[in-house]
Amino acid sequence: MLGLTLVAFTIAWWLGLYLLGRDPWRATMRRAGLGLLAYALALAFAPFDGALPEHAHEVLAGLPALIWSGVLIALLPADHRWRARADRLWSAGAVPAGVTSLVLATAAGGPWRVVAAAVVLAPLLVSVAALIRARRGHGIRDGLVILASLLFGLGVAALLMPMGWLPDVLVIGAIGVDLLVLGAVVAASNAVESGEALATDLRRSAMGAGLVALVLGGQFGLVAVGTADPDGLLPLAFGVVGTAVAVVTLASPLQAVLDRLVFAGAAEVRTQRAELRDAADALPRRNEHERLAKLDDDGFARLVREALRHYGDLGKLLANPLTALPAIDKRLVERGREDHSLDRAIELKAMLLECIERLKPPDQEFGTSEEWRHYNALYFPYVAGLRPYRRQPDLSGMDETSRRAFDWFRRYVPERTLYNWQNAATRVVAADLRTRDWQ
Repeated sequence: MLGLTLVAFTIAWWLGLYLLGRDPWRATMRRAGLGLLAYALALAFAPFDGALPEHAHEVLAGLPALIWSGVLIALLPADHRWRARADRLWSAGAVPAGVTSLVLATAAGGPWRVVAAAVVLAPLLVSVAALIRARRGHGIRDGLVILASLLFGLGVAALLMPMGWLPDVLVIGAIGVDLLVLGAVVAASNAVESGEALATDLRRSAMGAGLVALVLGGQFGLVAVGTADPDGLLPLAFGVVGTAVAVVTLASPLQAVLDRLVFAGAAEVRTQRAELRDAADALPRRNEHERLAKLDDDGFARLVREALRHYGDLGKLLANPLTALPAIDKRLVERGREDHSLDRAIELKAMLLECIERLKPPDQEFGTSEEWRHYNALYFPYVAGLRPYRRQPDLSGMDETSRRAFDWFRRYVPERTLYNWQNAATRVVAADLRTRDWQ
């Protein structure tokens, strides 16, 4: 039984880390990853119920439900009128209230478990209803997400308010299956939206994590067979296997942290190593089957939007199917450069900048009239890196033009309005990128 718990922990822990590492800037991926990690921790605490408050791991299993309601909110259409407000209510209200109720349920038990169930499940049910209303008729993906979310909520309710109908082990296992399905759907959806491949990269990560888990977990199994008290090895087993899986799955981010320490005074070395590392990570994600010529205007604009969103990330640009544009072949030949993946990403970045610069009205550095909207909506958030709607924005290093733009966005441009402008401007850039005769 403990061996199965360790296997389930390893799978949930790995998939959660994989989702976080694949695209941490997208709320759906980040929150789905955190939900899986919370479930993995609940599994890790399960064997230690005697040393912890009674049924602590069962109460902790309610945390993924709270996090998953945030995933469903992030799955709402970006232009949905209630999405931004719902996201703020979730992060500022539902999360603190849910965590507090779960802590009280763990410490006091009894009626607090019923309170925790109500506080945790209410946001989940509301977000499911909102997604059903907003995504009505939008395909099998949303139907699968909604069905799995409802089953997930029922499992959490049965865990926090036990009726004695099913063993807790079976309920926790069912919750894990729902979470794995939901995590896989979120990963597949992210790959489709980004125009990236998923299977190869997922298989590479899973095999690496599985190998280290098998080697280290197998050693603990052999030691446990000849030990009088194998339960004493459990904390070490979960800790070592979890750490090993994390090191393998998050190898690139950890290597980046080490580079900052080891090459603190060699910025050029850090940059070159980061570019090579990003290129190596991006290659398994390249979607070689995406045929640009067969894409309609909406599909092509989607790829352009993804490229703009990752304008400063060469690794993400390298995985974008737009690097296969014939215009890039032509530019590489004219410049006498090799057909290397990084060179293609660099050329795509240069072409995007040229398209954005063509939107800029002449004879002025900055303006706020209607003719400036497309340029402002793309250049300052994506190229200049402005984040005007952050609560504590970093203004250091901004030039005077960027400061003026930042102040204008904060004062006069609502976040939803900027999103609509970016959509319109992206279509203009996509048409330019697709039809212009590049020299």
